Amino acid sequence: MIVPSPDRLRTRLRVSRGALAHSVSAAAWRGALEVRRADPTTAVALRVGLAVLIVLVAGGLSGQTEVAGFAALGALASAFLRYEPYPRLARRLAGVAGLIVASTAFGAMLGVTGAGIWVQVVAVSAAAALVYWLVQVAGITGPGPVVMIFAATGAAGYADTAVAAGHAVAAAAAGGLVGWLVAMAPMLTHPHSPSRIAVARALAAVAEVEQLGADAVPAARAAIDRARDALADTPSRRVDRHVLELLALVDAAEATLDGRRADTAALDDFARLEAELRRVRSDIRTPRVDAAAAGLPASRARETRRRTTDRRLWSGAARVGVASLVAGGLASACGLASACGLSHPLWAILGAVATLQGVNYSHTVQRGIQRLLGNAAGAVLAAAFLAVDPGYWPLAIAAVACQTGAELTVTRNYAAATTFVTGTALLLTAIGNPVGADVAAARVGDTLIGVVIGVALAALNVRADD
Repeated sequence: MIVPSPDRLRTRLRVSRGALAHSVSAAAWRGALEVRRADPTTAVALRVGLAVLIVLVAGGLSGQTEVAGFAALGALASAFLRYEPYPRLARRLAGVAGLIVASTAFGAMLGVTGAGIWVQVVAVSAAAALVYWLVQVAGITGPGPVVMIFAATGAAGYADTAVAAGHAVAAAAAGGLVGWLVAMAPMLTHPHSPSRIAVARALAAVAEVEQLGADAVPAARAAIDRARDALADTPSRRVDRHVLELLALVDAAEATLDGRRADTAALDDFARLEAELRRVRSDIRTPRVDAAAAGLPASRARETRRRTTDRRLWSGAARVGVASLVAGGLASACGLASACGLSHPLWAILGAVATLQGVNYSHTVQRGIQRLLGNAAGAVLAAAFLAVDPGYWPLAIAAVACQTGAELTVTRNYAAATTFVTGTALLLTAIGNPVGADVAAARVGDTLIGVVIGVALAALNVRADD
């Protein structure tokens, strides 16, 4: 057994104290409230809202209102991987939908077997660690593993018989199919849209270097790499003149960043081209290239295999599992759940998972603050709505509106997005199982436990260079 030296232990404690101090600093809270410049996300937000609307309407018309919430969770697959090129999106989005369905089945199994709350806490915590690792290894962007864990916790509370479990899983699968179809539908009319958006983001990032200086260079290079990666996935049969023009724009952006471009490629042109690329029209003026001389970059399929051995991802998964276990256990222990009105202790796991989705400690703290503020605001809104016992159809419409709002605000400020996410979660909970306005207080209390545990655990093993 390796015992850390006193000097290393003191250094670790000093770093952890500094990390915890940051979590309550004014700078951290100001950063959590900052509203960022965001990509136009209206089309994606409307598609996600449409997918949720379709399944909720279908659930209402078919009389399957009790499982309509699980269908809506399946439809949220359309919120993932929003910037992926369609050939890659078809494969990966099916995997996301399958993961949501599998999580629903896992939670339903816990419910059917009558597992006690402590068994559920341990099992869901282990599932949270596994889902986190899978999402990170596969590089799945979007809402993150919290959607899958919410499906598992919801199914654990709903399914008390095999028939009920089957209905929940079938609803999630149907919702996942609808989400996949809605997300893939634009491929029929605008097959190059994801590549165009990726190139537009690269041009915007390079243009920002002029304003922000050298600090913006790494982000600009990453945006250029993502644009090349998106173009690399274009099927050979779809490599037309427009794809080559997009590649030429990426080359021009990289040349500008490296200082190899003449004055004719002014940054003003990048701003104009960025705006035009975000439109559905294809009649833009871009640099012309010789098709015979142009070539697409190689795809990065090896990245996933490399990430499977990344020790930081394994460490992150372990941290998620431990934080979930501690948060869920604390919410359930010593009668705390009943004494404080925390009737859904598994929601504490959701708070821990959502907080620890941050890419570093500073981001983790920011996510925790934003999650807490958003949960409080969303809970107040949902409580006011649930207090009047609105019935299925008003609940469905409000849930669609909240989910669309979440997609519209998620790249601007996570606290604002979480306000809508919390509203969606509580409304979907009420759709499947009528509840009172007091469920909002339980949501805030359980989330507070998860956030505090997540931030504290992250501070204990924060890297000195983080």
